[in-house]
Amino acid sequence: MADFLGMMKQAAQLQSKMQAMQDELGQVEVEGISGGGAVSVRMTGKMEVKAVKIDPSLMKADEREILEDLLVTALNDAKRKAEAAMQEKMQAFTGGLGLPPGLGLG
Repeated sequence: MADFLGMMKQAAQLQSKMQAMQDELGQVEVEGISGGGAVSVRMTGKMEVKAVKIDPSLMKADEREILEDLLVTALNDAKRKAEAAMQEKMQAFTGGLGLPPGLGLG
């Protein structure tokens, strides 16, 4: 019975550490850039878009497709950076637990 209680305590600790990591990811912000800085996207480590900035020179009706492409590129750049931040946090988290690699917690 003591082993079961110990396991439950460990599970609760793990859950609280996972929640803390999720909270940290919400605080991490990355910036995706395209068009040499003409378009930028700010995103959290939880992939929530916080801000989009567009250089006014791109606000022309005949350049709409260029702007759309630059937005997609900036969003994907931000997403890659957010995923890298998440991987870094997961490695620090799982490294502290002594779990075998490839356990699939990511």
